[in-house]
Amino acid sequence: MKKLLIALIGGTVVLIGVAMLVLPGPGALVIAGGLAILATEFIWARRALRNAKGAVAKVRRKSGLKEWLQRLNTR
Repeated sequence: MKKLLIALIGGTVVLIGVAMLVLPGPGALVIAGGLAILATEFIWARRALRNAKGAVAKVRRKSGLKEWLQRLNTR
C-alpha cells in the first residue's frame, strides 16, 4: 500500500514537471523532486536521480560558473 501511494504521488509530481517543461514553471526542478519522492521506494528512480545529478554537475563544471563567480568576488 505504501509503495502504491509513493508511486502515485511521485508519478503525479513528475507528470506535473513534464507539463511545466512547456508551460511556465520550473519543470526540471519539479521532475527532480518527483524522482526524489519515487527514489524512496524504487531503485530505478534512485539511479535516474543519481544520473541527473551527475549530468548537472558535469554541465556546471563545463560552464565555468564557479571560476566566474570567484573572479567576480575578488574585485
